Amino acid sequence: MRIVHLFGIASMPVLKVLIITALGSVLALDGVNVLGEDARKYINQLVFYVLNPALVGGNLARTITFESIKLLWFMPVNILITFIVGSALGWILIKITGAPKHLKGLVLGCCAAGNMGNLPLIIVPALCKETGSPFGAPQVCQAYGLAYASLSMAIGAVYMWSYVYNMMRISANEINGDVIIKNTQATPKGDPLPSKEHPNSAEITIALLHPATESEKIVKSLSWTQLADKIKKCIGMISKKLNLKAIFAPSTTGAIMGFIIGAVPQIRNLFVGSNAPLHILEDSASFVGDAAIPIVTLIIGGNLLKGLKVSGIRLSLIFGILAVRYVLLPLVGIVTVKNAVRFGLVSSADPLYQFILLLQFAVPPAMNIGTMTQLFGIGQNECSVILLWTYGLASVSLTLWSTFFLWMVT
Repeated sequence: MRIVHLFGIASMPVLKVLIITALGSVLALDGVNVLGEDARKYINQLVFYVLNPALVGGNLARTITFESIKLLWFMPVNILITFIVGSALGWILIKITGAPKHLKGLVLGCCAAGNMGNLPLIIVPALCKETGSPFGAPQVCQAYGLAYASLSMAIGAVYMWSYVYNMMRISANEINGDVIIKNTQATPKGDPLPSKEHPNSAEITIALLHPATESEKIVKSLSWTQLADKIKKCIGMISKKLNLKAIFAPSTTGAIMGFIIGAVPQIRNLFVGSNAPLHILEDSASFVGDAAIPIVTLIIGGNLLKGLKVSGIRLSLIFGILAVRYVLLPLVGIVTVKNAVRFGLVSSADPLYQFILLLQFAVPPAMNIGTMTQLFGIGQNECSVILLWTYGLASVSLTLWSTFFLWMVT
């Protein structure tokens, strides 16, 4: 009887997501065209630059304190485990199915990166509002649930654009016949050849490692200006390779601001609380951020519609990704979180936090993978089909796993 009750509680949030997603698909139909391709593009920009940062920053500022940060340290580790294990399982799937070369990056990305932000931000508040929710008072549950989900979104975005982005970029470069490390091996066009005035990297290394008389001459020949230029070029190359601009996306910046406001008592007293002098700014950010959840859900429905018009991808790949994301990763998550609680890494007194950690292993692939395929011009159509299948079956998978997770943590 308890399992049936938990199943009813878990199914309601997922059904809400399904209904709003279906509405988004209807609005994107050619005959309706309210959420056409151009409209989705502009609304996506609004969500990316305004709504998501306001949602993440506002929720973290209200609920995160310096003490709570120490309690939440395991979440970055937990998300990193999902990416590493997902990548390993994706690599095994590629070997088993013999996936085409141009889809290797896409398969790895879909197995590694889950929807760490949007779906938890939708599911958790709806779960808190359900009658008989095991997480206590709805308002308290919703406040902390949104904070946990916002932190999940911010950390997931950092891993997404630092790890998955570069993994898919390398895969795309291989398809185009590029050598992955050619930029680090070739001499940049226009740079002067090594000379006595401009020692090369080997000479610099020798000079630093061997403080002999001849190496001292090399060190002395280097001016601070030349050294600063080399450091600047090195930092610029790293920034370009890792796409630091993408890593520090607006949502990540919003999370950083939320952390600073919440963790520093003097700043928190200025912005948070009805008696705070600048509370109107925090209230306005929260008001704007509240619009993110329904709009993002509608956009997901519109984006999935494209997958109905595409065919040609192997069913073995689709079923393999479904098995990784909806069977193997959740099982790994159960083992990970239970052991984290057992060894005191995660508090056993906070079932909502445990539920979020478990949910991070059971979500479908991140929607940003579709954006990356568009950036690199490889696998866009196949990505639409994969997202259609994974999100279509997410209604069943998330309901079943959410029911089991609720039973576990309560």
